[in-house]
Amino acid sequence: MAEIGVAVIGFGLAGRVFHAPFVSAVPGLKLEAIVQRRGDDASKAYPKTRILRSVEEALSDPTISLIVVGTPNETHYDLAKQALQAGKHVVIDKPFAATSAQARELIDLARGKKLVLAPFHNRRWDGDFLTVRKLLDSGELGRIATFESHFDRFRPLPREATWKEASNDANGMLFDLGPHLVDQALSLFGTPKSLTASVRRDRDTTAIEDAFDITLHYPKLQALCRATMLAAEPAPRFLIHGTLGSFRKYGLDPQEPALLGGATVPPMGDSREWLEEPEAAWGTLTVAPDPNQPGQLTRTTIKTEPGDYRGYYANVRDAILGVSPLAVSSEDGYRVIRLLELARQSSAEERSIPIDF
Repeated sequence: MAEIGVAVIGFGLAGRVFHAPFVSAVPGLKLEAIVQRRGDDASKAYPKTRILRSVEEALSDPTISLIVVGTPNETHYDLAKQALQAGKHVVIDKPFAATSAQARELIDLARGKKLVLAPFHNRRWDGDFLTVRKLLDSGELGRIATFESHFDRFRPLPREATWKEASNDANGMLFDLGPHLVDQALSLFGTPKSLTASVRRDRDTTAIEDAFDITLHYPKLQALCRATMLAAEPAPRFLIHGTLGSFRKYGLDPQEPALLGGATVPPMGDSREWLEEPEAAWGTLTVAPDPNQPGQLTRTTIKTEPGDYRGYYANVRDAILGVSPLAVSSEDGYRVIRLLELARQSSAEERSIPIDF
């Protein structure tokens, strides 16, 4: 297998935790360079990788075929456009773009140049989400009536000296965590008929949207995507009710905290496992074996499927090589951004908005 040279632009949380470790662990990909304008964190973490001080160096390097954009949200469109114009395949960290018009322009540019353009919706490879997908496919919950998905934080005061708290339409919870929640719902249930949303600033002092509730309306199904920075007591990560029972799961996928704690991602194919969730964090399935006896319930602990973000990059590799379609397509990225725009409109106008892509 010919190696695909990769450059990761940015070495903040995205580049350091979500991109460089997983690119490095996937056979067929070579972390050729990291673009870090200032500092030496990247060189300490990856002493064998070239550290570049400008994006232009990466774009002009013939050994680099794939650019990963892991920079502040408002820069995603410009950097991705430059990379595509330079003939590079591109992965864009969420949000895919600041507007759906920007997303469409990038898609058209990539198609014209026959390049891979992939949104980094890595949360499809979260263990809890893989468990939910498997459970829904099994039919054990019957017909799903409500699907609720949360990403909760407790940050009552704005963090200082971070672009994430700066006033910009591309920042804030809606465009930070909203892409993951909406993408997961779309991948499970497809395009909704309409949505109703509340996008808010709940903290006493904030320059960003720090809370949202988005309800995606399907025939006989409501999918709720929710996030807040005022959750000292977090809600379940997933809460699903069906005609035969319910599933409840607390806690987030352990990959991010493991990496923040210094864990190393083993190469794909290594005998070392990456990364099983402890049993104490597994979800609970509650069902009525006999619907005629709804008071007689059985509760079962459901083992969480292992999450693995290496699978995202293995799929991008295969798409570049032409042996597999993208699991998360550029059109998926467009649809997510468009729905987030409509969520803002729904909130501002206090009404439900029909969906038509």
